[in-house]
Amino acid sequence: MEINNNPSPGNKAGGLTNIIEKSLGAMAKGGTTNLVEVYDYAERVTEKGLVFMDAPAFDPVGATAQVAGGANVLCFTTGRGSAFGCKPIPSLKLASNTPLYQRMPDDMDVNCGTILDGTETIEGAGKRIFDLILATASGQKTASERLGYGEEEFSPWDKGIML
Repeated sequence: MEINNNPSPGNKAGGLTNIIEKSLGAMAKGGTTNLVEVYDYAERVTEKGLVFMDAPAFDPVGATAQVAGGANVLCFTTGRGSAFGCKPIPSLKLASNTPLYQRMPDDMDVNCGTILDGTETIEGAGKRIFDLILATASGQKTASERLGYGEEEFSPWDKGIML
C-alpha cells in the first residue's frame, strides 16, 4: 500500500480515488473564512476562528488531537455511518445524507441531508446544529453518550506512518 493512496475501503466505495481527494473535501468544510492559525498535533488551541491542526484523518486519532487541543464538544460528520464517540467530550454525529440518518436514527444526532433533500437551507441546518451544540454544552446527552460509545476511541497518534 502506498502512503498517498486512500487506505479506507469505505472511502473508495464512496467514490474517492485517493486521500488527496478526501483532504480536498475536508478543506471545503472550512468554507470561505480566513485561516487564522495552524497548530501541531494536540497543541492547545488559543486562537478564535478557523484553525488547522496537523493531525491524521483517522477518526480516533484526529479526534483525540482535538480533545487534547481543548475541544469541549465535537461535531463529527459522517456520510457512511461511522459508529464513533469521543470520550471524554460529547461527540455530535452529523449524518450528511437522509438515507444514512434513516438507517441509523439511534446513532445520529443531526440529519444534514435535509439540505440535499431541499427541505432546509444551509442557514437553517446551521442554526439547528448550533442550537444542539449549546444544548449539548448545557448537559443534553448525545447519541454516542446514550449508546455508551467513546471509551475505546481515545487514541493518541503514533507519529510514524499510519495506513
